[in-house]
Amino acid sequence: MRFGLIANLKRTGAKEAIETFIDWALRTGNRLVLCDELEDLPDRTFQFANRKDIPNMVDIVVSMGGDGTLLAAARQAAPVGTPVLGINLGSLGFLTQIQPPQLLEALDGIMAGDYAIAERMMLHTEIVGKPKLSSPFALNDVVIDNGPVARLIDINLLVDGERVVNYRADGLVLATPTGSTAYNLAAGGPIVHPRMEAIVASPISSFSLSTRPMILPPDSRLEMRIHSPHDVAGLTLDGQIMAPLMGDDVVIVTKANFSLKFIRFPETSFYEVLTRKLHWGRAPENK
Repeated sequence: MRFGLIANLKRTGAKEAIETFIDWALRTGNRLVLCDELEDLPDRTFQFANRKDIPNMVDIVVSMGGDGTLLAAARQAAPVGTPVLGINLGSLGFLTQIQPPQLLEALDGIMAGDYAIAERMMLHTEIVGKPKLSSPFALNDVVIDNGPVARLIDINLLVDGERVVNYRADGLVLATPTGSTAYNLAAGGPIVHPRMEAIVASPISSFSLSTRPMILPPDSRLEMRIHSPHDVAGLTLDGQIMAPLMGDDVVIVTKANFSLKFIRFPETSFYEVLTRKLHWGRAPENK
């Protein structure tokens, strides 16, 4: 089997986890393609490639780092249908649920076929009349905000061509179910189980008490018409892909025509992760 490795060397324990993975691959006879950033590994001769090319060259992409590393890997792997396994070297690691001590067990499970593929919905974004974004897809969310100026902007939301609401706010988060536990949750939006398909629209610090988050059908065509009094706003995908917006730009967000294939294991529970990592539903502790 061919494995691709995308890793964040700045994370604590990264080198040890990488060495464990490499030793396992050599011992089991699996082929490896490593991201260019790992070319300085001592005494190793492997195939190296740019991160964006790796999903086309392998059967499975292994992401080692935090959720940010996995989000970047997902945007490259999802369009070509390559499954992604996330190894958590970060602090929260809500998406990357496998810890380094579980790495060998997870890899052996993959070889034995003892795993499942979870399909995760993704979003596609375009700015009308502007060049195509370098990476127009998002696994977590698409965010429109007020950019470098801390003033309210107006975002007129149309769903399938119908005017629905005008948000006067610091911005708007459009989240997938996977991203519902990220910025959307911080903005007061609902948690949506990742097996569902929907788009959550949550205003950021809305000026009006009557505007609340909405859950919209996954096949909706969302059109955001922006009016900024200072003629500047910002667009961010997964907190990583950024583009400036002008005061009269129009942004279109739709469901991508593919999904991320996410490797999961039978013992993994979404609700258990909510409790363990977000302390969901736990009563305050008295000390």
